[in-house]
Amino acid sequence: MPEESTTLNARARADPLNLARVVLRGIGQVMFQGHAGTGLLFLAGIAVGSPLMAVGAAIGAIIGPAVAHLLKFDRTELDDGIYGFNPTLVGIALLFYLKPEPLTWGLVLLGSVVATLLTYALRRLVKFPTYTTAFIVTTWLALVVAHAVAGTTIDVKPAPPPHTPAGFVSAVLDGAAEVMFGANVVTGMLFLVGIALSNGRHALIALLGTVVGTTLAYYHNDPLGTISIGIYGYNAALAAMAVYLWRPSLLLPILGAIVSVPLTEFFPKSLGLPALTAPFVGAAWVILGIGALEFLFDRKAT
Repeated sequence: MPEESTTLNARARADPLNLARVVLRGIGQVMFQGHAGTGLLFLAGIAVGSPLMAVGAAIGAIIGPAVAHLLKFDRTELDDGIYGFNPTLVGIALLFYLKPEPLTWGLVLLGSVVATLLTYALRRLVKFPTYTTAFIVTTWLALVVAHAVAGTTIDVKPAPPPHTPAGFVSAVLDGAAEVMFGANVVTGMLFLVGIALSNGRHALIALLGTVVGTTLAYYHNDPLGTISIGIYGYNAALAAMAVYLWRPSLLLPILGAIVSVPLTEFFPKSLGLPALTAPFVGAAWVILGIGALEFLFDRKAT
């Protein structure tokens, strides 16, 4: 009977519908949602902004769990999409920054593998959440390699910021969309609906985060063009969600969103590397670090 049960489980996992669920959960985990419906709406939102980047997302979301399966990584983590979200982001980012040339496609494939391996290593070696660190490191390395091989001719020229800044609501929705490099209102709405499909409270926290980040950027008189395309909203949304998942509340997620804004503003652009989601990771670590210090203080006090 145990052998028969194992065989049945293996067949269920090899079912095309189950494989599709795992891939879509990986896309959903970009914003902490292990839900296939969320992943599908995320993929639709990416395609609205750029069909090419949606292809990159799908490639990463497929390669991640495939590598995890071949290397026999933890089955529960694999099924939950844990090995899909970092490669998904790598696939999107490289096709956002680089022209779709053979070198770029090769880096998408290799980067997706590297991001999966880094995800596994960080989850085993680091005792605190590493979030999208594997995506950040892999993408930075891939961009360095691309420029070393092809120079800056392979870069996609970024569109200039709009001359007429969008309204506040549009900037907020663009902030949600920029989590996956899609600065448009429809993408932002699809992302928020996708999160709500999985967890309504998480959707509200994501919206709260991008509202806080966008509001603070206006207060700091940051460039209106970059505010309009959601640059100060997406890290704030992710930071708010990450902190909420650590300790459900309203105050701490707001604080996480606030901390992410100066980290976005003062990211060392002299490095020649994009900030990506580094401000979100840094902001979440700051709040988690404060929480750890608070715990130690309380223990000493008692």
